[in-house]
Amino acid sequence: MLPSTSVNSPAHGNGALSSRDAARHTAGAKRYKYLRRLFRFRQMDFEFAAWQMLYLFTSPQRVYRNFHYRKQTKDQWARDDPAFLVLLSIWLCVSTVGFGFVLDMGFFETIKLLLWVVFIDCVGVGLLISTLMWFISNKYLVKRQSRDYDVEWGYAFDVHLNAFYPLLVILHFIQLFFINHVILTDTFIGYLVGNTLWLVAVGYYIYVTFLGYSALPFLKNTVILLYPFAPLILLYGLSLALGWNFTHTLCSFYKYRVK
Repeated sequence: MLPSTSVNSPAHGNGALSSRDAARHTAGAKRYKYLRRLFRFRQMDFEFAAWQMLYLFTSPQRVYRNFHYRKQTKDQWARDDPAFLVLLSIWLCVSTVGFGFVLDMGFFETIKLLLWVVFIDCVGVGLLISTLMWFISNKYLVKRQSRDYDVEWGYAFDVHLNAFYPLLVILHFIQLFFINHVILTDTFIGYLVGNTLWLVAVGYYIYVTFLGYSALPFLKNTVILLYPFAPLILLYGLSLALGWNFTHTLCSFYKYRVK
């Protein structure tokens, strides 16, 4: 999954990796293995991926403990099974179709919305955030005494997917039940409920992201990843004071994009 890491792996003889092990641990080999499994559904562990999705809500720390286990057994932090990505894609498609239905969009408008959400909101923004966090963590958060380690890009992308899933469920599923009859009613209760859902969703994204990087033993000062909570809460308070409905803005933007 596009990981890029330099770690101490099991040595052979004089302390160097055999040619077979070296080839197996390259970023290209891991990427090829991941992409190959993406089209082999029988090799995917969907039950375990569903378990991870459940625990991202109830106990996200348990999910990252499994990443530790993968590092010990397979010498990589990033997922080597695309089952989680496949299930997330299904969730994304179903919830977006539901969003289009609630907003009374036509068939082609819903398809346009689906393409936008998948390739821009999820993939595009995900690649941007993952790359930014990969750079920041390797540049500023790696401990000096652990310079032989670096954060895999694939792991940074996995952290984004982990954090994105609860946000997706809150904003693209739970929120659907309140949009027309509560949130978009242009009342204080409307934007209180809507903006509170946004606060919880984005706050969960920040928290799960923090857990992902704090789980890496060779990173320091990961608490700074919680600092965005301050401007988030400030923005939430201002939105209530000014009557700014986040969900109304999102819906207007989606309708504009699918015209």
